[in-house]
Amino acid sequence: MPEIHIRDAEPGDVPAILRMIRELAEFERQPDAVSATEADLLRDGWGAEKRYSCRIAELDGAVAGFALWFHNYSTWEGRAGIYLEDLYVTESARGQGLGERMIVDLAQLAVRAGFRRLDLSVLDWNPARDFYHRLGLQQRTEWLPYRVTGAALLALAAKAAPAG
Repeated sequence: MPEIHIRDAEPGDVPAILRMIRELAEFERQPDAVSATEADLLRDGWGAEKRYSCRIAELDGAVAGFALWFHNYSTWEGRAGIYLEDLYVTESARGQGLGERMIVDLAQLAVRAGFRRLDLSVLDWNPARDFYHRLGLQQRTEWLPYRVTGAALLALAAKAAPAG
């Protein structure tokens, strides 16, 4: 039986995390979309202003997956939560239970911290949707995701506030 260990990521894990981020981009059919660097991940995960947390999954002592998350906040509940930005298991380690162990680990972390929710987004074609449903996560169909990036974000930020 393979040995699975889930732990906090350390700065020395950054090269492996970035490699897996690139593998994830390949899987999500956007191989050229990753512009993050090791320096970016170090700054934002271990710098003066921590912007994300990361858990590492090891299979038989080797890094085989990661869960990168940050806090969100419910104004209605007055409580923080976890937003899981990325969950990834290397192809060779799939089917060994790492993904489930990482989701359970994050749920336990949320409960210990007094959080009331764990949120994530999944591409509509991703077969992992069945995995999430099996674990009890529910798709929220009434909320539609919106995003502004790149030139549109710059144009929006450049708009002058209305007078008055």
